[in-house]
Amino acid sequence: MQARQMNPAMLTMRGISKSFLGVRVLHGVPLDLEAGEVHALVGENGAGKSTLMKILAGEHVPDEGTITLDGEERRFTHPAQAQAAGIGIIHQEFALLAHRTVAENVFLGREPTRRGLVDRRAMEARTAELLDEVGVSGITPRTYIRDLSVARQQTVEIVKALASNVRVLVMDEPTAPLADHEAGLLHALVRRLADRGLGILYISHRLREVFDLSRRITVLKDGRHVTTVPTARTDTDQVVRAMVGRELSAYYPPRARPEDLGEVRLTVRGGGNARLKGIDLTLRAGEVTGIAGLQGSGRTSLARALFGAAPFTEGEVTVDGTALRPGSPRQAIRAGIALVTEDRKAEGLALRQSVRDNALLVTRAVPARERPPAAREVSALLERVRLHARGEDQQAQYLSGGNQQKVVIAKWLAARPRVLLFDEPTRGVDVGAKAAIHTLVRDLAREGLAVLIVSSELPELIGMSDRILVMSEGRVTGELPPGAAEEDVMRLATGHTARPGTDSTAQEGAA
Repeated sequence: MQARQMNPAMLTMRGISKSFLGVRVLHGVPLDLEAGEVHALVGENGAGKSTLMKILAGEHVPDEGTITLDGEERRFTHPAQAQAAGIGIIHQEFALLAHRTVAENVFLGREPTRRGLVDRRAMEARTAELLDEVGVSGITPRTYIRDLSVARQQTVEIVKALASNVRVLVMDEPTAPLADHEAGLLHALVRRLADRGLGILYISHRLREVFDLSRRITVLKDGRHVTTVPTARTDTDQVVRAMVGRELSAYYPPRARPEDLGEVRLTVRGGGNARLKGIDLTLRAGEVTGIAGLQGSGRTSLARALFGAAPFTEGEVTVDGTALRPGSPRQAIRAGIALVTEDRKAEGLALRQSVRDNALLVTRAVPARERPPAAREVSALLERVRLHARGEDQQAQYLSGGNQQKVVIAKWLAARPRVLLFDEPTRGVDVGAKAAIHTLVRDLAREGLAVLIVSSELPELIGMSDRILVMSEGRVTGELPPGAAEEDVMRLATGHTARPGTDSTAQEGAA
């Protein structure tokens, strides 16, 4: 968190209201930003955060209200006007051209010229200066965007904004597509930019990073301003209560009791492949098993191996006592295994198809005579997952992240699975939708499913799991009981032993 300094009220927004097709989405919202400040903007999907920022960036014109920049009232009717005033916005979806260089993207549409031709030397020199200013290594002006990781592409977006002499930078869910270590690098960059005097408006569903980075937090709900509070004077419970009207404790439903657990649904003995070694695992009906570990530890590889996407090449897998031959996702589906992948847009949904068509994606791949009855009960399934949509004909691409995830879950429930695997179940989902998904997961376990959750959010993993298996370098390094401390998880994830009193054996999950 930055020390309080520099210019107060660099940016002021007052009484901002906006309607679309007669529906009011912002109701007189105020917001201000100081130079050198990271000001977090939080709220559930539909709270009005993105609309407010698009008004600031000139993408929408407000019906009412004023914007003041350095004491001068401004009215932006086009993004170019906002950019000229020093306001930049980085959306979740990057606006980069993959087959052009970093320098070409940074100066796209603003290329320096010399004698009527693009001055590539000047363009690359200025790009190199900007990369150096923000402390970025490993990227050159001539690097092609297609050769960069998602985190590096995020950095290029920031450099692109800085090239326009931005003074107010809006970052909309910047860490949503990033791995943990990549998010840490971005956080360091955000702090450096604030130290240089930029004002940063930071939108995120990840409350931990909101508290780590911001000086103040503004909460919106249903298009209205709820509160603006110094970060040091509040806590997660208070922010959540302001966002959704209930306590954080309501996010995690009660765990299963030992007597609630049923028969063994899935076992793995000696499972291994190119990424995994010596996996022993047992999943029971009624149980939620969490998988923890650092990026690259093998968490996702384990889920994909169980689903047959990158199958085990050694060891034995059984589902309800029947051996499952290593093979393909189709075999896993027929055996009753479902996988909700971490990238719902690329692997979980057909974005341009309707909600109904997406809910039937799995069952339509099964011969009609083998389809379970649930495939003919789509409406009931969508109601079951508490989907909020205009109707079953709405395209999936127009749903919020939380509702897209609910459609993915409904798609798998239509196949009547017995083992349900979740890889990052609430990534990019607002806190209200998270609570709904957590409740749904626990309900499914109570109905007899065996549930496995891979998550990089330790509070979620600890709050949801009946036990936690920790992975490191492709192996299970230990098991922890429900409610385990975060430091115990990290000890096992980094190859250390757990504290006395916790189970740190490497072969866990046995009946």
